[in-house]
Amino acid sequence: MIARRLNSVQEYYFSKKLREVAAMIEDGKPIINMGIGSPDLPAHPNVVDALKESFDHPKVHQYQSYQGLHELRKAIADFYKKYYNHAADPNSEILPLMGSKEGIMLISMAFLNAGDKVLIPNPGYPTYQSVTKLVEAEPVFYDLKSYNNWQPDLEELNQMDTSGVKLMWINYPNMPTGANAQLSTFENLISWAKGKGILLVNDNPYSFILTDQPQSILSVKGATEVAMELNSLSKSFNMGGWRVGMVLGNKENINAILKVKSNMDSGMFYGIQKGAIAALQIQESWFKQLNEVYFKRRKLIFKLASILYTDFDINSSGLFVWAKLKDTSKTSLEFIEEILQKHHVFITPGSIFGSQGEGFIRFSLCVEAVQISKAIKRISIK
Repeated sequence: MIARRLNSVQEYYFSKKLREVAAMIEDGKPIINMGIGSPDLPAHPNVVDALKESFDHPKVHQYQSYQGLHELRKAIADFYKKYYNHAADPNSEILPLMGSKEGIMLISMAFLNAGDKVLIPNPGYPTYQSVTKLVEAEPVFYDLKSYNNWQPDLEELNQMDTSGVKLMWINYPNMPTGANAQLSTFENLISWAKGKGILLVNDNPYSFILTDQPQSILSVKGATEVAMELNSLSKSFNMGGWRVGMVLGNKENINAILKVKSNMDSGMFYGIQKGAIAALQIQESWFKQLNEVYFKRRKLIFKLASILYTDFDINSSGLFVWAKLKDTSKTSLEFIEEILQKHHVFITPGSIFGSQGEGFIRFSLCVEAVQISKAIKRISIK
């Protein structure tokens, strides 16, 4: 009785695995979860206060605009101008979302027909592939490789048959690899996409986490002719459960997404929007404080990764450490399962992100330093 499209996808890995981990915890096993990138730090007090104060507004419990509050769109525009040097019209070039994950579905529904092809990074966020299949489009994978700093290889892209390709997903700073955005990558991809008539979408939730300079593909001149960008408050503002994201692009593309969105939801809760506005207006020192915590945690993760005989990039960005297994006798799935059962530490296998992720494992920084130290002690005891 279920729709045929569900035959093309499986339940999300973390949806299944976290149930297993929860069951182990219920059985009394002291699991340390280093698998998922769900920020454990609190949101800024201004954000919480804005939510509380919103309940005094007479229209707080009413349906909200499909486009979000103008005040929120203006805050997003100001944020993009300040940090990315991109000027966007809050009336026509910005659309708030209930998390950027919603944006992946909305963009796919707005721009893809059955049979269209979509370029997807390998390794990459699994949702790009699953949503592509759900809208009955065809995933076409392009490899990211360590020797190329996990950047798209334009020579390989030019050798691919891109007939029928409508859309290309990119994600910088990259997840899972932690590779940083490179301006030359953005410039080259925009030029290439213009020549091919392909829509580029950069998924950009990590640009303030352990980076020297936040970057956006939209800062490149002429980018909005062929590019859009998803962003989110989940990682940079510790608001994962709030579900606040955004998409920016030209007026025509934003209107296409709005046409889908307005038929799927009835607006974002007023209080969440007010909290998002407060977040976007926080002083820049917030990111420094945040990164001081993640920097200390990452140093401990590097120590743990070394104990597990892996190689890793000490200059990676984002909420994860991507580590290559030196021991190739086990798959990444077998390796992490052994660590989970023997030491009660959950790490993500690289293979869930694609074939190019095999032989790698991923550590989350969303774990208290004391827990990382416990994991180090457990695994150090053979």
